[in-house]
Amino acid sequence: MKLNEGIEWAIHCLSVLAYLPEGKALPAKKLAGFFDLPEHYLAKHLQSLSQAKLVKSIKGPGGGYRLSRPAPDITVLDIVQAIDGKTPHFQCTEIRRRGPSGVPDECYQKPCGIARTMWRAEKAWRDELARVSLQDILQIGAEETPQLQIEKSLDWFGQVIQ
Repeated sequence: MKLNEGIEWAIHCLSVLAYLPEGKALPAKKLAGFFDLPEHYLAKHLQSLSQAKLVKSIKGPGGGYRLSRPAPDITVLDIVQAIDGKTPHFQCTEIRRRGPSGVPDECYQKPCGIARTMWRAEKAWRDELARVSLQDILQIGAEETPQLQIEKSLDWFGQVIQ
């Protein structure tokens, strides 16, 4: 399954926003700069995250984006669905009913095994994403991020957050 790259961007950006001090926000331009991403494309994803109520947009000087709820209350599934939508990835078109071997619709008692298999797999995938919170992602990052990168990130935060 190939996912929209905006999903990766969104999870990383929300991880950064989770570390903002209370009352602070980061503009899309700063978030894009932190990850070297195209600002206009990231802004579209931030709008999707805002519509899903995962981030809120703060207007005016010192404005930008911040989380709209605590990191433990945001799941990876919430983020994926904000960017990619809630529509299942596998769409069965019932091709087994076409062509020279097709028979009338009433002969088919249930969806085919391919569709059922794909739907079970997607359910398992979504269930796993629903079990992982943004806070869990932050914990993993804290354990695995090189110390030098943490120091550089803290230095960057010190420069951009006033």
